[in-house]
Amino acid sequence: MSTLSLLLNVLWIVTGGLWMAAGWLLAALIMAITVIGLPWAWAALRIAQYTLLPFGFKVIDAPSGPLAGSAGAIGNLIWLVLAGWWLALGHLITAFGLAITIIGLPFAWAHLKLAGLTLWPLGRDIVPTDQRMMAQRFYNPVELDRAPFRR
Repeated sequence: MSTLSLLLNVLWIVTGGLWMAAGWLLAALIMAITVIGLPWAWAALRIAQYTLLPFGFKVIDAPSGPLAGSAGAIGNLIWLVLAGWWLALGHLITAFGLAITIIGLPFAWAHLKLAGLTLWPLGRDIVPTDQRMMAQRFYNPVELDRAPFRR
């Protein structure tokens, strides 16, 4: 993680990232209580980590897999009804509070983007923005030495 990402993550934690990550952890705990909610609990845990430290990572559409297509849409609708709406509301309230100040505007915008992720989380993946970290994730160790963006 770069120094700038570290500084922005510390400021983010102070400006609402900590309490929203706690909300995501609470949602994961509630979903994990039932066996049926386990797929949503794993997604909520990943997004809780992203909500706590968002700088240095980005959200992408996941490659097609078990949560693609109609199964993912049904899963996202269930998530929206059970937990998505109140987590999105928390992000919107935090964004509104931060948007009052000029310094808080970038963080307000980040909360608005997280509110969108909150409404439809399945079928999305969180990946590091650092190319070296992406190479370690998507290339096997033998191919890593031949990666085109090797440092």
